[in-house]
Amino acid sequence: MYDSAAETSRLTELAGRLTLEEKVQLMTGRDFWTTWPMEKIGLRRILVSDGPSGVRGEVWDERSPSLNLPSATALSSSWDTGIAARYGAASAVEARRKGVDVVLGPTINLQRSPYNGRHFEAFSEDPLLTADLAAAYVRGVQENGVGATPKHYIANEYETERFTANSVVDERTLREVYLAAFEKAITESRAWLVMSSYNSINGTTSTEHDLLETPLNSEWGFDGVVVSDWTGVRSVAAASASQDLEMPGPNGAWGKALVDAVRTGAVAEEAIDRTVVRLLRLAARVGALEGFAPVQATPVTVEDGVAFAREAASAGSVLMRNENGALPLDVTLLSSVAVIGHNALNARTQGGGSATVLPARIVTPIDGIRAALPNATVTYSRGAVVQRGIAEITLAEMTNPRTGDAGALVRFLDASGTELFSEDRLATSLIYFGGDAPTTTATVIEISARWTPPESGDVLFGFSAVGRGRVYADDVLLVEDGAEAVGMDLGASLLAPPAVSGTVTATAGVPIELKVEFELAKVEEGQGGLAGIVGVTVGFEADESNPDELIAEAVAAASAAEVAIVVVGTNAQVESEGFDRSSLALPGRQDELVRAVAAVNPRTIVVVNAGSPVLLPWRDDVQSILLTYFAGQEFGAALADMLFGAVEPGGRLPTTWPAAEADVPVSSVTPVDGQLVYSEGVHIGYRAWLRSGVAPAYEFGFGLGYTHFALSELGVSESGRPQEGSVDVSVTVTNTGERSGKHVVQVYLSRADTEVDRPARWLAGFTTVQIDAGASQRVSIPVATRAFEHWDAGWKLEPGTFAVHVGSSVTDTPLSADISH
Repeated sequence: MYDSAAETSRLTELAGRLTLEEKVQLMTGRDFWTTWPMEKIGLRRILVSDGPSGVRGEVWDERSPSLNLPSATALSSSWDTGIAARYGAASAVEARRKGVDVVLGPTINLQRSPYNGRHFEAFSEDPLLTADLAAAYVRGVQENGVGATPKHYIANEYETERFTANSVVDERTLREVYLAAFEKAITESRAWLVMSSYNSINGTTSTEHDLLETPLNSEWGFDGVVVSDWTGVRSVAAASASQDLEMPGPNGAWGKALVDAVRTGAVAEEAIDRTVVRLLRLAARVGALEGFAPVQATPVTVEDGVAFAREAASAGSVLMRNENGALPLDVTLLSSVAVIGHNALNARTQGGGSATVLPARIVTPIDGIRAALPNATVTYSRGAVVQRGIAEITLAEMTNPRTGDAGALVRFLDASGTELFSEDRLATSLIYFGGDAPTTTATVIEISARWTPPESGDVLFGFSAVGRGRVYADDVLLVEDGAEAVGMDLGASLLAPPAVSGTVTATAGVPIELKVEFELAKVEEGQGGLAGIVGVTVGFEADESNPDELIAEAVAAASAAEVAIVVVGTNAQVESEGFDRSSLALPGRQDELVRAVAAVNPRTIVVVNAGSPVLLPWRDDVQSILLTYFAGQEFGAALADMLFGAVEPGGRLPTTWPAAEADVPVSSVTPVDGQLVYSEGVHIGYRAWLRSGVAPAYEFGFGLGYTHFALSELGVSESGRPQEGSVDVSVTVTNTGERSGKHVVQVYLSRADTEVDRPARWLAGFTTVQIDAGASQRVSIPVATRAFEHWDAGWKLEPGTFAVHVGSSVTDTPLSADISH
């Protein structure tokens, strides 16, 4: 919409009413989340928001809660474009509820290596699976009238030195792998925006790269807005390179410098005019421009977001092991269950980073299991410390000392102790992006609450933040300490800071006055976008003083129970924006915990609460393993649905899980001398595993269910030939089990006789089916011409014979056929 010649002419006429200074002003954000309004042409501001797994809105505030959907890895594990479209639609509904015009997602960089700290936010290691899901997500968002923003374009598969590093990638690999992941979101779903990345590609920073024009504009027909990642624009040269919008604002690399560059002829004014028309086209599409009807004034696809979050969590959970049909458990036969694990109580529902959202509630695994077993004894043991840093104070346990209501009091003070600003909060994990709080003028932020301990014992009370602070209990100073910002990265410095705590002796039911005085760090303008931003969490740190006792308590509980459910997982120091992983091992003593529990209870079920691959060295010692990823706010409810058989885990792995770190074929995520060389070329993910000949713990596409399927009668359409458009692959799928279930039919190609350095096999198509027990269904999967082609200064089709493989994972393909041309 608004892409016809007549409509473009109207937008061009509006742009012509603006002065050069006004045009350039539109090209840089007004603040952290909005663009400039321009009353003279009827243009209001456009509000953008982080949004891959929920839409936070303009404020980072628990008083304005957001729907917390499962992570992208959970979405991609569904292998279901219908789920992806509904996910996008639900995001758009949330966006409109919060007045948001543009969702900054989906993140569709590829999972090149499991060591990428932001792995959880991306879809898959495969470009086709990523592309199909991304296109569906974008379609779901935009059909509800909100702009979607596929990101980060391009070759941004690592966090270390992400602002400055140079990704060295050959042209074929860019075209066949990394660009391919973005292509359908543009050519099929017509994304209204694309976000450029921080990194350079082959020596040129993304915001100034020719790739923004070709293939994005010239080949794919993109007519939207390229928005920079925050602070990603480095110079006025970006304005000549099809980079349209610099964020955040109001200060940046453009402004007067860009006006001067146009005046001197260094930047053509035609480039500015082109950009302004695109910005106005976006405004017209989202309803921000008078005289232009929005694409969709109100969402047309609306469903219960909470119910969808629960469904999506199950659809994307992967059953990795299920010996002797241990799952699902029969609720009527259970009298005692031991739930074990730090993540069972302090569940990770989302990964760390700038895309964090604040849900109104979280159903933890222990909550969900207890709700499903009202007549059984359900015990809880921590077992091992996983969550590092500070966990905020539970709302039900704290009282605002000023109002007497539930919550905490936050005050901003100047150097003399005078109160400049105060507010009543419902949480003690606080992040300020501007707003009314005087983050740049105050010297101290004070957070206080009256805490009523639920049980007696020593606890570690303190804060987690970059800067220096003082911790008090009943007006007694417990500790004064802090830490400085490390590097220039928003994610690492703001969202995963160190903790400072002191010991408080608590008596159950006896209130304690808790307070933290935190000195606001003065961050210079331009330091990774941190200026004016404050982040601090006040609460309790896990006690690691006696880890042997924690394991012993868990073992005792498991010994006394019929079933032991151990929830293992990662923490914010392992998976988050801003840094990469140094190990794939579960943090802390979780491996030891699982082995100890399995040794005393043969009915041990392990739930893996991690957004990306982790090592599972005990995987053959337990009955069942259920991978839930970061399952969103309904994590516990969905988990109970699956454990007790209300629904089936519907996921299949979108990435390969290794058995040992030494086996990982692509492990480099750390630039050397400022460069990260993608030396593996097109051989990433399962392609690299097949090339290495090493068997992983769990292969790409793998996943079990609560029933069984058989594939038969493979057909490859006689009229279909690669050079004629597409090949139709059909197969009969039969549910041979005793309950209805989901199956993901996967089609791969290979080429034995070839002059091209091809993968051993590659995904060419897939579909999901739900089939009743004993029933059969004939399914057809189109395989596009592109699946047969390779890039060599253009798309080329090598004559000869390709093998078509059909099955349930990349290595489980019982059916095959040849096709030649």
